[in-house]
Amino acid sequence: MNSEYDETTNPALTGIKGLCPRCQRGHLFTGYLRLATSCEVCGLDYSFADPADGPAFFAMSIAAVPALLFALWFQFTFEPPLWMHLIITLPLTVGACVVLLRPLKGWLVCSQYFHKAEEGHIDPG
Repeated sequence: MNSEYDETTNPALTGIKGLCPRCQRGHLFTGYLRLATSCEVCGLDYSFADPADGPAFFAMSIAAVPALLFALWFQFTFEPPLWMHLIITLPLTVGACVVLLRPLKGWLVCSQYFHKAEEGHIDPG
C-alpha cells in the first residue's frame, strides 16, 4: 500500500479500527482515548488531529435515544423508584457513551486526514 491517500480506503473503518490514516497499519491511540504522537510504522505526525468535543457530542447523541427508550420502558413496565434508575439506567447510558468514544474519535481523526481538514480562515480576497 502506498503512503498516499488510497481511494479505496474508508476513513470510518480505518478510524473505528484505531489505525493510522496514512498506512492503515500503525496505531492511532496509545491508550483508550489518548492519541499517539505519531504512527510507529510510517511516522505520520498526528499533531494535525483535533477532534475537540466531536466524539463526545456524537456519542451522547447516539446513546440518548436508546437510553431514553430503555428508561421509559423500564419505568412503565416495572414502575421502579428513582434510585433504581440511578443504579441501572444511568450506568448503562454512561457505559454506552464510553464504548462509543474511541471509535468515534478515530473516525473523526481519520476523516480530518483524508479530507485534509484545516482551521477555517477568512479570505480577504
